[in-house]
Amino acid sequence: MTQEPQPDEIIRLWPDGPPSKVEGVGPEVAFRGPVGTAGDAKMLRNVSEPTLSVFRPTNGKPNGVGVIVCPGGGWRILAWEHEGTDVVRWLTAQGYTAFLLKYRVRGTPVAQADYDAQMAKVYTQIDLTRTGKSAFRAMGEIIPPEAFMDARAAAADDGRRAVAIVRERAREWDVDPAKVGMIGFSAGAFLVVDVAMEPRAAPLAFVAAIYGGETLGKPVPADAPPLFTCIAQDDFLLYRVVEGLYADWTDARRSAELHIYRRGAHGFGMVKQGFPSDRWTEHFHDWLRDLGFA
Repeated sequence: MTQEPQPDEIIRLWPDGPPSKVEGVGPEVAFRGPVGTAGDAKMLRNVSEPTLSVFRPTNGKPNGVGVIVCPGGGWRILAWEHEGTDVVRWLTAQGYTAFLLKYRVRGTPVAQADYDAQMAKVYTQIDLTRTGKSAFRAMGEIIPPEAFMDARAAAADDGRRAVAIVRERAREWDVDPAKVGMIGFSAGAFLVVDVAMEPRAAPLAFVAAIYGGETLGKPVPADAPPLFTCIAQDDFLLYRVVEGLYADWTDARRSAELHIYRRGAHGFGMVKQGFPSDRWTEHFHDWLRDLGFA
């Protein structure tokens, strides 16, 4: 198990309390377990106090670009390691200043056994036979909207607040305020797309939605940031959803790049499986270079 990188600073997003509340969230729990393709990784749940952890470049060559990292977890957990701290480690080694967002999620049972039973029940309710033409086209087809929309809205508010903080204090961290982007995984990908669709401030410099994200049928803004997205074809939950995201972006004549890998399943993050999806970080870095952000 690799040692978790230590942040230079941890910032509370809402010192006076968030603008909205996700009901029924108990004490925060850290645990280890399987999620997606990660066999044993650190997770967080019952997050009600959102924070932003700051990590400076470790390669001695800061490039002035800030990247806010948003782990996934279905708005119930945060996949803190393989979609969070491992991503931070990779970004800072490339010269980026990384900001790891711990955003609010829905409440889950305090006891781990009760949580595990709850999640097992949730998974049995998802129809994984829907492939090809019948594949899911929207998140609301996978899980009833009432099961996640409150947490999704809170997460997006946390994301917008994180962007504002990074821009306000960018010079302290040798970051150009005009070079702040976001990368998110699964539910975190929906978060970053939600922010890109409705930033309530200046547009992001770029947005990367890794196996997730949708526009909900809303028009893509005329100044929407360049989009990078990728998905595995054997991710039967979201591969059509991500294809739809790419189509919406390009239909609006906004810059976008999509990679569909033959294998990788859902939730690969930084896990190396020996599959084509292992190369997503190379493709992402090439895309950033092409945009001038590397």
